[in-house]
Amino acid sequence: MIYTTTHTGMIKKILLPLALLMAVNAFPQTKSEPETDNGFPFPVRGLCIAAPQPQELGLFLKFIDEELAPRNVNTLVLKVDYNFEYESHPELRDSVALSKQEVKKLVQVCRSHGIRLIPQVNLLGHQSWAEQTHNLLRVYPEFDETPNVKMPEKYVWPNPDGLYCKSYCPLHPEVHKVVFVLVDEVCDAFEADAFHAGLDEVFFIGEEQCPRCAGKDKAELFAGEVRKIRDHLAEKNRTLWMWGDRLINGRSTGIGEWEGSFNGTHYAVDMIPKDVVICDWHYERPEQTPVYFAMKGLSVVACPWNRAEVARLQVRDMLKFREHSNPVMKVRYLGVMQTVWAPAGAFLAAFYGQIEWPVSQNEVNCFKALFEEINAHLPE
Repeated sequence: MIYTTTHTGMIKKILLPLALLMAVNAFPQTKSEPETDNGFPFPVRGLCIAAPQPQELGLFLKFIDEELAPRNVNTLVLKVDYNFEYESHPELRDSVALSKQEVKKLVQVCRSHGIRLIPQVNLLGHQSWAEQTHNLLRVYPEFDETPNVKMPEKYVWPNPDGLYCKSYCPLHPEVHKVVFVLVDEVCDAFEADAFHAGLDEVFFIGEEQCPRCAGKDKAELFAGEVRKIRDHLAEKNRTLWMWGDRLINGRSTGIGEWEGSFNGTHYAVDMIPKDVVICDWHYERPEQTPVYFAMKGLSVVACPWNRAEVARLQVRDMLKFREHSNPVMKVRYLGVMQTVWAPAGAFLAAFYGQIEWPVSQNEVNCFKALFEEINAHLPE
């Protein structure tokens, strides 16, 4: 056979994941995720929401006490990002941010109810939104994967630059010296045994304009960043959680470029350690991709957003997957987690009937439906 460039690329796609898979399986494992449900339908019954602003903390603590605990929520992922008074890099703090003392109040109330608290800081992607560059690239513009792409005065999609959100360059020699210090500090403050790194909707990776990433395989770059974050967390026996969209082929599945990848990062699913927890978000319909991740050897949490019926179906699907799977596969279906993308204050205001805003109200309705469905399956 004559090996053309196309054949060589195909061979690379086959052999490289095999070599990386051997290396991945040789990695020491971090603390394992829970495998038993202790009488509940799932080991993970979660909520992912932005960390509250300091002035919202009292109401948020009340919400944990009076709403999350009675609904048997046992996992709370808080999107912190720069809403924390970092001591290591105070230049990256938001202008108003949670103090260590305020975080300890969150830790204490969650611990009193047996709720696992997991902080999130968006790594790699989501370094900007609409017209705003977020703190990391605003303070350290040299980390930008696409410095040639300028932030618009008024954001629209689609646009000629293909700008959704900015990414940092995963190969910049200084970027992890900054972000890993933040990760350690926020995990210490939250007394966390796991960390959520985001890693979703990465449209900019391996760009031709980047002197470090140009010409490199996007899946290898993405997998390399996942492994680097995972290995850093493993040094302190912490588990990496991440969104799963970049690991799904958005074209062949029909899932699309938001809940799946169009730029080839999906090959990374075979290149990452098997102790990474995948948060598999799908909002329009209950896609059956938890089975895909479980078959790849990864633990998975199904994540709805704002459609109550979709949330109920995701609960039933995960119950079905656990019930009808062999013991090896069953434990990989960890459970479900409601996602909230409105600010914490807006969600709480809608929850307590203080405002009528369709976005937050739909999230509230979905949250209530999700946990009604979970608790309907408790043993009598």
